[in-house]
Amino acid sequence: MLARIRKSMEEKDEGFTLIELLVVMIIIGILAAIAIPVFLSQRKKAQDSAAKADVSTIGKEVATYFVDATVVPSVTLLASGRYQLNAAAVVGPPAVAAVTTDLGKASTNNALGAQFFTDSTAWCVTVQNTAGDKSKSPGGYKYSAAGGLDVGVCTSSAG
Repeated sequence: MLARIRKSMEEKDEGFTLIELLVVMIIIGILAAIAIPVFLSQRKKAQDSAAKADVSTIGKEVATYFVDATVVPSVTLLASGRYQLNAAAVVGPPAVAAVTTDLGKASTNNALGAQFFTDSTAWCVTVQNTAGDKSKSPGGYKYSAAGGLDVGVCTSSAG
């Protein structure tokens, strides 16, 4: 009985054959070839989502500002990487104090694009992301009083 066990232990293969290793490497290569382009596409989609989030935040803050105010604002991207809403003071009746509101931190690679502010019904702001797919220059995402969030650039008073 022990002789049989010893004989079977001596005949037992240890390790993988070259063919088995090559097959595994080919399978891993095929999976990598499929996964890498999908991963790169997801990164661009994430950059687009960052641009959408930033322009939505700015647009909603501008809309909220116009609920109470009549002074036309402007939006700037500060050197510190934060968006800021600015409105000048008005001396005449009714008197309006100057407004400076922090709108939050800009996402990576995002920049303000074209924008205009005419009144509470005609304004638009654009955010572009250089690393995105739909959000890179000359395109971007815009948020306007007329149409809300959309792909494109502010071009006219209609948004």
